[in-house]
Amino acid sequence: MLAFKYKQIGRKIAYYRRMKNLTQGDLARKINISTSYLSKIECGSYPKSVSLSVLIAIAQGLDMELYLLFKFDEEAIVADDLSR
Repeated sequence: MLAFKYKQIGRKIAYYRRMKNLTQGDLARKINISTSYLSKIECGSYPKSVSLSVLIAIAQGLDMELYLLFKFDEEAIVADDLSR
Protein backbone atom coordinates (compact mmCIF):
# COMPACT_ATOMS: atom_id res chain seq x y z
CA MET A 1 0.00 0.00 0.00
CA LEU A 2 2.86 2.40 0.77
CA ALA A 3 4.40 1.80 -2.65
CA PHE A 4 1.05 2.68 -4.23
CA LYS A 5 0.99 6.00 -2.34
CA TYR A 6 4.52 6.83 -3.51
CA LYS A 7 3.46 6.14 -7.09
CA GLN A 8 0.39 8.35 -6.72
CA ILE A 9 2.46 11.20 -5.29
CA GLY A 10 4.95 10.81 -8.12
CA ARG A 11 2.21 10.88 -10.73
CA LYS A 12 0.77 14.04 -9.20
CA ILE A 13 4.18 15.71 -9.29
CA ALA A 14 4.60 14.76 -12.95
CA TYR A 15 1.07 15.98 -13.74
CA TYR A 16 1.51 19.38 -12.08
CA ARG A 17 4.98 19.75 -13.61
CA ARG A 18 3.58 19.17 -17.09
CA MET A 19 0.73 21.62 -16.39
CA LYS A 20 3.40 24.25 -15.69
CA ASN A 21 5.17 23.32 -18.95
CA LEU A 22 8.33 22.34 -17.09
CA THR A 23 10.67 19.51 -17.98
CA GLN A 24 12.11 17.33 -15.26
CA GLY A 25 15.39 19.16 -15.78
CA ASP A 26 13.71 22.55 -15.37
CA LEU A 27 12.08 21.61 -12.08
CA ALA A 28 15.15 19.79 -10.78
CA ARG A 29 17.36 22.84 -11.40
CA LYS A 30 14.75 25.12 -9.86
CA ILE A 31 14.73 23.17 -6.58
CA ASN A 32 18.39 22.07 -6.66
CA ILE A 33 18.04 18.30 -6.98
CA SER A 34 19.25 16.01 -9.74
CA THR A 35 17.06 15.20 -12.70
CA SER A 36 17.52 11.47 -12.06
CA TYR A 37 16.33 11.89 -8.46
CA LEU A 38 13.21 13.75 -9.63
CA SER A 39 12.61 11.08 -12.25
CA LYS A 40 12.74 8.35 -9.61
CA ILE A 41 10.35 10.31 -7.38
CA GLU A 42 7.91 10.78 -10.25
CA CYS A 43 8.05 7.08 -11.10
CA GLY A 44 7.56 6.10 -7.47
CA SER A 45 10.69 4.00 -7.73
CA TYR A 46 12.96 5.77 -5.29
CA PRO A 47 14.13 2.98 -2.97
CA LYS A 48 14.04 5.15 0.15
CA SER A 49 11.38 7.46 1.45
CA VAL A 50 11.38 10.97 0.06
CA SER A 51 11.99 13.63 2.67
CA LEU A 52 9.36 16.16 3.54
CA SER A 53 11.81 18.95 2.74
CA VAL A 54 12.15 17.66 -0.84
CA LEU A 55 8.38 17.40 -1.23
CA ILE A 56 8.00 20.95 0.11
CA ALA A 57 10.63 22.17 -2.36
CA ILE A 58 8.82 20.40 -5.21
CA ALA A 59 5.49 21.94 -4.22
CA GLN A 60 7.09 25.40 -4.00
CA GLY A 61 8.86 24.89 -7.30
CA LEU A 62 5.52 24.06 -8.88
CA ASP A 63 3.80 26.94 -7.07
CA MET A 64 1.22 24.61 -5.59
CA GLU A 65 -0.11 23.73 -2.17
CA LEU A 66 1.75 20.81 -0.57
CA TYR A 67 -1.43 19.10 0.60
CA LEU A 68 -2.44 18.44 -3.02
CA LEU A 69 0.31 15.83 -3.25
CA PHE A 70 -1.26 13.94 -0.35
CA LYS A 71 -4.91 14.24 -1.32
CA PHE A 72 -6.10 10.80 -2.34
CA ASP A 73 -9.69 10.51 -3.41
CA GLU A 74 -11.20 7.54 -5.15
CA GLU A 75 -12.33 9.46 -8.22
CA ALA A 76 -8.81 10.73 -8.91
CA ILE A 77 -7.33 7.28 -8.45
CA VAL A 78 -9.87 5.68 -10.79
CA ALA A 79 -9.45 8.44 -13.38
CA ASP A 80 -5.68 8.03 -13.18
CA ASP A 81 -5.91 4.28 -13.65
CA LEU A 82 -8.24 4.68 -16.62
CA SER A 83 -5.93 7.17 -18.31
CA ARG A 84 -3.11 4.63 -18.54
